[in-house]
Amino acid sequence: MLDTATNRPELPPEIARRRTFAIISHPDAGKTTLTEKFLLYGGAIQMAGQVRAKGESRRTRSDFMQMEKDRGISVSASAMSFDYNDFRFNLVDTPGHSDFSEDTYRTLTAVDAAVMVIDGAKGVESQTQKLFEVCRMRDLPILTFCNKMDRESRDIFEIIDEIQENLAIDVTPASWPIGVGRDFIGCYDILRDRLELMDRADRNKIAESIEIKGLDDPNLAKHVPEHLLEQLLEELEMARELLPPLDHQALLDGTLTPIWFGSAINSFGVKELMDGIAKYGPEPQIQTAQPRKISPEETKVSGFVFKVQANMDPKHRDRVAFVRMASGHFKRGMKLTHVRTKKPMAISNPVLFLASDRELADEAWAGDIIGIPNHGQLRIGDTLTEGEALRVSGIPSFAPELLQGVRAGDPLKSKHLEKALMQFAEEGAAKVFKPSIGSGFIVGVVGQLQFEVLASRIEMEYGLPVRFEQSQFTSARWVAGDKTALDKFINVNKQHIAYDHDGDVVYLTRLQWDIDRVERDYPDLKLTATKEMMT
Repeated sequence: MLDTATNRPELPPEIARRRTFAIISHPDAGKTTLTEKFLLYGGAIQMAGQVRAKGESRRTRSDFMQMEKDRGISVSASAMSFDYNDFRFNLVDTPGHSDFSEDTYRTLTAVDAAVMVIDGAKGVESQTQKLFEVCRMRDLPILTFCNKMDRESRDIFEIIDEIQENLAIDVTPASWPIGVGRDFIGCYDILRDRLELMDRADRNKIAESIEIKGLDDPNLAKHVPEHLLEQLLEELEMARELLPPLDHQALLDGTLTPIWFGSAINSFGVKELMDGIAKYGPEPQIQTAQPRKISPEETKVSGFVFKVQANMDPKHRDRVAFVRMASGHFKRGMKLTHVRTKKPMAISNPVLFLASDRELADEAWAGDIIGIPNHGQLRIGDTLTEGEALRVSGIPSFAPELLQGVRAGDPLKSKHLEKALMQFAEEGAAKVFKPSIGSGFIVGVVGQLQFEVLASRIEMEYGLPVRFEQSQFTSARWVAGDKTALDKFINVNKQHIAYDHDGDVVYLTRLQWDIDRVERDYPDLKLTATKEMMT
């Protein structure tokens, strides 16, 4: 049967109930707290863990790396699956810190929508804007949550204007706050004509929901102080005149975002947002691949690796490939073809995640994210299918912005260091380049904090203290072109040549002049700052 709205075949019910989305935001907008409350309402955890609490209690469920626990920031995207009402939510919590944005960019290739979290006092911040641009490139539907309304915040129309102007997207209010800061008592749910009141006494308690019959219902005055009610009615009238109504198709096209207001720390507004994701969020979508696209309703199973995480369980030294199922109904024990190597792989221990907790996955459907423990066979960009040679495309790898040399504290352990670096390169945590002349490695990252994380992880996971040192090079470019021209170029520029962990040629530069010179002297070669991880 065709779905009249999309002109596509209707999805099997199990696939249609999937909602696979990422949460994006600037650091400190409250993303991790929101994730906690999602898990709480999904029945996945009994009590939300406080990010700012001390010691053991600060171990929020989505931050599983030791360094994340110590610093209270998310540096690695983690996936969580749980049921909410009749829906299956696959939620990916991404790093908010800009030093880890590459992990986020790759994660956005594996989801069907994004929830954008904005701090009510700060509005659209720089990192939000960058992440939004990636969503825009992929036409991802976006649902917005304006957080921290229980603190002093900006004027609501100002926030909406800023989203519309800075992000060039239409905004429609799904709810409207009643008061702000100390006066904040709750929201008016525009989509369902309900009054939602916040319980300040119990942060884990779901707010009181009162059904009303339109804005002239005398019941409103019983619950909302007169001055706040007057303000609410005035603002809602303006909003109805100035802002578009909710258009489901515009939301799915990525041109309009509904906005909910709330306070994640007080569990307020979260349930309405989750209901919104369930009702308006997209079902699993078609995946771009070569030589053809993959539709979720296809009966044959396919999936692609968008992230590799090593040592999630330090006791087992394992590596888990995060796989987004693109089509079909996967069952544990299935044999799938690893398209890059053309070899069959028996998937005997697939896992479903709840952050660092995992359970064996007996089955998975298109839209789900499963983990496949492996010993390095699976890399970012790999596609697994039931035999057809399909390759999912569009998973990016970016040129690093900072380059440093790295040495093991103990020179006799350089082989161990090489093993650790290769693991992190395959995980996508850093670029590792082997210069064609001399020994040692050059490590490239997007942000300075990544060097700290790498040093900390190499020491913790491999018992190997390392030090990073200044490098003479400042940037790197992949080189592609005809083999004869490439060989000639490598011969003449040996001092600048290195190889990445896939063996691809990389040109290391000191100045922009180096790049300009190559583009001038070698017109047949192409220097690129991104490499598509399509294997």
